[in-house]
Amino acid sequence: MSLIPEIKPQQSVELLKELHILTRDGKINQDTRRKLKQVYHLYQFIEPLMADILSGKDTLTLADHGAGKSYLGFILYDLFLKDKPGAHVYGVETRQDLVDRSEDLARRLGFGGMSFLNLSVEQSITSDRLPAQVDIITALHACNTATDDAIRFALAKNAKYIVLVPCCQAEVAAVLRQKKNETMGKTALSELWRHPIHTREFGSQLTNVLRCLQLEAHGYQLTVTELVGWEHSMKNELIIAKKVGAGKKSARERQDSILRELNLEELRARFAY
Repeated sequence: MSLIPEIKPQQSVELLKELHILTRDGKINQDTRRKLKQVYHLYQFIEPLMADILSGKDTLTLADHGAGKSYLGFILYDLFLKDKPGAHVYGVETRQDLVDRSEDLARRLGFGGMSFLNLSVEQSITSDRLPAQVDIITALHACNTATDDAIRFALAKNAKYIVLVPCCQAEVAAVLRQKKNETMGKTALSELWRHPIHTREFGSQLTNVLRCLQLEAHGYQLTVTELVGWEHSMKNELIIAKKVGAGKKSARERQDSILRELNLEELRARFAY
């Protein structure tokens, strides 16, 4: 059992050292204490989802998009999945050096149910290196349209759960800015993004609204909340989607109406597939 109260008793201290959350002599400083708290906080959201999947079958597949150093994947695997023979975590990351580092770490720790793929989120949708069905998709701070690619991946893989922390949504704001003069003559709602700071913030919020409607149109039930505990980030919105049945026609109709009313119909292919 760890002598540091913040560390869960079943947690591998060696893993935390490799992730530089602990120093080589097992100490923790304020910065790494905050990082550990953040990862554990997110774990609290995802652990019940994994338990739900495993309550109905012996296998579980999870794909983490934009995995980076795979903090999340390693923590999930170490705390919950390493003793589940049918569980597998895929870390999808575009930086080959991080993929190599994660592969080496998983090998040294004996985490045989982890794989790391040097792919973009978009490439992963059609890659044969991932299974045809994936139970849980995570995409944390996947920048700009990478979050939409993660949603597209989840729909293609018939995921039961999708966990998103969107980041840097620039595309919608750019189109709002480009068409501002034209839209001013069409709707008084353009006042919502008349000023540059409002364009940026409204564009970000609108992006997530369109994503939520997209998921509802495909049969997902949503929980949208603040990811309390990630105080260092301005991007603090957590979206958890659960597949519950057939899609809602009304969600697609509302999405279409928003795109039309706000003069964003050129983005239909991004949000309405």
